[in-house]
Amino acid sequence: MQNKNTSDQRPRVIVGISGASGIVYGIRMLQVLRELKVETHLIMSRSAQVTLAYETDFSIANIRDLADVSYANADIGAAISSGSFRTMGMVIAPCSMKTLAEIATGVTSNLLSRSADVILKERRRLILMARETPLHLGHLRNMISVTEAGGIICPPMPAFYNRPDSVEAIVDHTVGRALDLFGFDAKLLRRWGGE
Repeated sequence: MQNKNTSDQRPRVIVGISGASGIVYGIRMLQVLRELKVETHLIMSRSAQVTLAYETDFSIANIRDLADVSYANADIGAAISSGSFRTMGMVIAPCSMKTLAEIATGVTSNLLSRSADVILKERRRLILMARETPLHLGHLRNMISVTEAGGIICPPMPAFYNRPDSVEAIVDHTVGRALDLFGFDAKLLRRWGGE
């Protein structure tokens, strides 16, 4: 566990990054939460670390430095594995179908899926930025199971009414919409309705 100065005064959010393509969503999520002065607790799966090398020039240390606290995915005794550790909730950005399946079935094999399971049992906000296409029936059933348990499936789908001019604008809009689900207005998106 890597721990920086944390404070009980700031809201806390767990950020999980799984091995699905789209690691930029997790990176941007951490950057924006830092700007919003939200205390972040990071878990990266081993597959996420591999994806990081394929999709970005960031190092694992760069990503861990964006979080207030980071944990090894094998550390199932970490503070965030207990419901007594208070958080606003958790976002997994991106969320692989493997991680989704573990959460949907409650068969948790690592800290990432265990923490999500704890968030659901404590009735806190769980947002899964599920990344896969096309979807088969098993994926859809897992999404239904998580939704019935109280989670929110929030796939990173671009909006075009705001006429994005870059990949960064598309990522920002999606991250902004996910943060809206926590009640954070990150000022990342143009809202529909005359603005």
